[in-house]
Amino acid sequence: MGEPADVYCDQFQINLNAYGCNLNFLISSHLPPAPGAVPQSERLATVRMSLEHLKIMTFLLHRQLLQYEQQSGVSIPLPVQILTALQIRQEDWQAFWQV
Repeated sequence: MGEPADVYCDQFQINLNAYGCNLNFLISSHLPPAPGAVPQSERLATVRMSLEHLKIMTFLLHRQLLQYEQQSGVSIPLPVQILTALQIRQEDWQAFWQV
């Protein structure tokens, strides 16, 4: 087995089916898109796992982020435009992060 991958991503895709999950991690192109064109991205890595693994990992990530914010005394902000683009209602977002 080769060296472990160490990558930075600014986009992701989640694909679920009855057998598991694919998490695709992507990076935006360094070139601006042409007017009216869809911005391009490059897939850096795909991580495959069971749905059970995904579910426990999601729980642990959520818990760890909450602990980090509480211990450091900071709140990690997210622009409303991102929530809107992902069709996440503000009240759903706030309810998810309640302690």
